[in-house]
Amino acid sequence: MVRLLEHKGKRILESSGVGIPRGGVARTPQQASAISKEVGGPTVVKSQIPSGKRFKAGGIRFAETPIEAEEAAAPLLGAKIREFTVDEVLVEERLEIDKEFYAGIIVNDSHRAKGPVLMFSTEGGVDIETVAETSPEKISSVTIDVLSGVRIYDAYDLILQLGVPNTYLQQLGTTLCNLYNAFRRYEARVAEVNPLALTKEGDIVACDCRIMIDDSAVFRHHELGIEIPRESARPPTALDRIAWGIEEGDYRGTAYFMQMVPEIKEPGYVGFHGIGGGGAMLGADALARNGLKIANYADTSGNPTAAKVYRIAKLILSQPGIEGYFLSGAVIASQEQWHHAHGLVKAFREDLVNRPGFPVLILIAGNKEKEAVEILNEGLSDLPIRLEVYGRDYVYRIDDLAERMRQLVEEYRMERKGDTNV
Repeated sequence: MVRLLEHKGKRILESSGVGIPRGGVARTPQQASAISKEVGGPTVVKSQIPSGKRFKAGGIRFAETPIEAEEAAAPLLGAKIREFTVDEVLVEERLEIDKEFYAGIIVNDSHRAKGPVLMFSTEGGVDIETVAETSPEKISSVTIDVLSGVRIYDAYDLILQLGVPNTYLQQLGTTLCNLYNAFRRYEARVAEVNPLALTKEGDIVACDCRIMIDDSAVFRHHELGIEIPRESARPPTALDRIAWGIEEGDYRGTAYFMQMVPEIKEPGYVGFHGIGGGGAMLGADALARNGLKIANYADTSGNPTAAKVYRIAKLILSQPGIEGYFLSGAVIASQEQWHHAHGLVKAFREDLVNRPGFPVLILIAGNKEKEAVEILNEGLSDLPIRLEVYGRDYVYRIDDLAERMRQLVEEYRMERKGDTNV
C-alpha cells in the first residue's frame, strides 16, 4: 500500500463531495504567505509527509497573519521530519470546531469480514485504536456489501447508534456515503477522516485524512503521481527505486526488495533473500535470534524468472558492508526452483569472484529442488566463497542454519581481519 500525502487525499475527498478546509499547497514561504492572504484569516501550516503524528514532531504550526504563515513555513520546508524531507506544506484555514467525529473505511481481511468495514465514532481527534480500547461504546461499525455500497440509510443507522442529534444526521450521512465513493473509486485499502469536524457554522469538514491506495491498483491512477507503491517509515533508497523498476517492468512472479539499513556502520549484517512470505519471515527471525541482522528484506516468489531472481540477487550483493548472503526458502514451494538456481549462479559468479571466503548459505526446497541444488553446487564450485546449500530436510531446522550462518560470518570476519593485519 502507499499512503497519499494529506493534500492529495483531500483533493480526492473534495472531488467526491466531502467538505475540506479552504487553502492550498506551498513550496516556498512566499507561496504560504500568498495562500494565507487568500484564505483571509488564521491558518494552519502543515508539513506534507507520508507519516502520522506530525504535530508531536513539530510538523504543524499555526499562524494568525500571512507574515506569520511565511515565518511558519520557512523552517518546515526542507526540514527532516520522521526521516522524510518536507518539500511542501499545506496552508489551510483554521476552523472553529464545535465537535469532532471520526469516520473511516478499512479493508478487514479477517474471516469475519473479508471486505471493507465502515466505522464511525463520536470521539474524533484521537487514534481510533485508543477509542476502541478505552471507550468501545463510542464506536459503531458495519461490514460493507460491495455490491450495494454504502446507502444513505446504512449511514444514518450507523450514526444514530451513537445518539448523534438529528440536526447533523443528513450532513454526516452524506459525508459517509461520499467517503465510501472516494474509497471505491480510487481502490483504497484505507480511507480515514480524523477528525471529521462539525464547525461553529454547522458545516461538516475533513480536518485531516489518511488514504492508502492498494498497490495493485496504482497503475490505473497515474494522476496520483505515485512513484513507489509501498508504505515505508522512510523515503525509498536508490536501491529501493531500482528494485521497484524490476517489479514494475516484469509481471512474472514477485521480486520484492527493501533496504532495512541504508548505510551499514557495524558488523553482523547479512544480505537477506526469502522465498515466500512465511518462509522468509522464519529465516529473518532465526537470524535475529542467532545474533545477526538483515541489511535488506527481499522476496522472490510466485515463480519468477531466472532474470528477475538474478537482478534481486545483484541488488542484495551491492550493499556495502554485508558479511554474507542468506537465502531462506523454507517452504515446499509450488514453483520451479531451478529458475532461482540459474539466476543466483549468474549473480554470484559476477559479484563474488573477488570476495574470497564470502559466506553464502542457501536453503531451497520445492519443485525441481534436486536440480536446483545441483546447479548451485556445480555452477559455483570454483568460486572462492563459503558456499553451503541445503534442501527440504532442513525446512524445519531453520535455527540450525541461522546458527551455521553466524559461524560462517565470524570465520569470514576473522579471516579478513587477519588479511588486514598482514
